[in-house]
Amino acid sequence: MKAMILAAGYGKRLQPLTNKTPKPLLSVAGKPLLQHHIERLSAIGITDIVINTSWLAEQIETFFGDGSDFGVSITWSREPQPLETGGGINKALPYLGDQPFLLVNGDVWTDFCFLSALNYQLHADRSAWLLLVENPDHNLDGDFALTEDLVSYQPQKKFTFSGISIMRPQLIRDYIKNNSAQPCFPLRDILRPAIEQQTVAGALHSGQWCDVGTIERFRELNQLLDSQCISDKSQER
Repeated sequence: MKAMILAAGYGKRLQPLTNKTPKPLLSVAGKPLLQHHIERLSAIGITDIVINTSWLAEQIETFFGDGSDFGVSITWSREPQPLETGGGINKALPYLGDQPFLLVNGDVWTDFCFLSALNYQLHADRSAWLLLVENPDHNLDGDFALTEDLVSYQPQKKFTFSGISIMRPQLIRDYIKNNSAQPCFPLRDILRPAIEQQTVAGALHSGQWCDVGTIERFRELNQLLDSQCISDKSQER
C-alpha cells in the first residue's frame, strides 16, 4: 500500500512559528512532526510515500530528500499555491496508482497504530475508510456519526475525523468527473456524496490524538509528550 501525507498548508494559525518554518518541520517531542509519520509508516513496511508541499516547500524537501535516510522513497507533489486537501490529493493522483492508499494529514499527532489501517480490507462496495476520534474541545459537535462500521450524517452522536483514512483513487476521479471542480477544494466535498451513498466505512480510535493547528495546542502537545517521556524514564530506573 502507498501512503500520502498532506503537508502543503500555510499553517496560518501557528504564526509566527510558521512564518519562516513550515508546519511539518515544527518540532514535536524532539523531531519534526512530519518525521513522526514517515518513521511510523516505514516501521510497518509502507515505504512508498507521496507528500504534497507548497508553503516553504524547499525546506521540507531539503530536510527529507528522497526519503532514503528514513527508510522510505518519497515522491514530492509540489503546489505553487496550496490546493486544499481535496485539490492536493487530486494533483497527486498520478503518483498514487489505482489501489487504495493510506492518507494522513501532516498536522495531526496520534498514538494510533498505522498497522491497523494497513490490515484493514476495503471491501469492494466501500470507497473509503475514515478513522474517527472522540471530539476535542475545539470541535465538540463532531463531524460524522458512526453506525456499526458506516460513516454517516445521521442525527446522533458524532465524532471527529482524525485526518487518517484509506481512499480509493477512483473516488477522487469520480468526483472530478461529476463536478468539474476547481483545482482548489476540500476533502469533505469528495466525501459527502460517498457518505450519503453509504460507501464510507469507519472506526473509532480511543487513544491519543491532537490536531496541531494552533500555537496553544502545539505547546500543550509538547508538554504532554515531555511529561510522558519523564514518566517513562523514571519507571525505567
